Amino acid sequence: MPKTAAEYRGEVKPIWCPGCGDFAVLAALQRSLAAQELDPSKLVICSGIGCSGRTPAFVKCYGFHGVHGRVLPTAMGVKLANPELTVIAVGGDGDGLAIGGGHFPHACRRNVDITYLMLDNNIYGLTKGQFSPTSLLSETTSSTPYGNIEAELDPILLAITYNATFVARAFSGVPAQMTSLITQAMQHKGFSFIQVISPCLTFAYPYDYYSPKTKMIPEDHDPTDRMKALQLAMDREALYIGLFYHNPDAPDFSAKLDALKEKASQRGKGDIQSILARFE
Repeated sequence: MPKTAAEYRGEVKPIWCPGCGDFAVLAALQRSLAAQELDPSKLVICSGIGCSGRTPAFVKCYGFHGVHGRVLPTAMGVKLANPELTVIAVGGDGDGLAIGGGHFPHACRRNVDITYLMLDNNIYGLTKGQFSPTSLLSETTSSTPYGNIEAELDPILLAITYNATFVARAFSGVPAQMTSLITQAMQHKGFSFIQVISPCLTFAYPYDYYSPKTKMIPEDHDPTDRMKALQLAMDREALYIGLFYHNPDAPDFSAKLDALKEKASQRGKGDIQSILARFE
């Protein structure tokens, strides 16, 4: 069993741009896996399209690099097919909130026991700098030369509103906290979501753009209070990082599915002939 973060490295070396925030996310993920001493043969990382989509190749695990925007249904399918696996979904802000935006609310409300890391750089980096759903209003990008006219989405507000049971924000510039949040998220029984502010130095904002804006969530914040979590997420005075919301008591989807199966089994086997007889 691997004992160090280095032992969770995949056979492929990362090829992100120098300084990319995704390097810090990868390192934090590998440190978390080592701390939990997870069996790589029981670990599956699913990804969508984008710079972060390469993540499964960089980790010692089973990986599934799916099509654009479909990382969540893929990850949920893997988990429901084999509940014994530890499943992580990794995708970008464009992958998760644009073409894949329709899957996000349902993944949150179903509470399937997977961890979703959204690596948010406020841009489409892989395709050379087009605006994304989290790009700021009026921002100039390669596809908005006169300024972005669409208001940005806030994935933290969305996740809390959609009834996700674990919602956090991390920043690549604070790797120790990010490692801790990833570990907490993976140990949560249910759908856990972390928005990771992962700077794109090539096409978007550098670290020193985010660093002055980030602020630790106050220690006296109660993460079990959903309304307080929403209020904190709506505070625009700072870019808060940490655990916004945590509901450890909500049953995960597999538990509800097992209860449904048990209820159905008590009625005995179905009689297909009696159903067909209705149409004679």
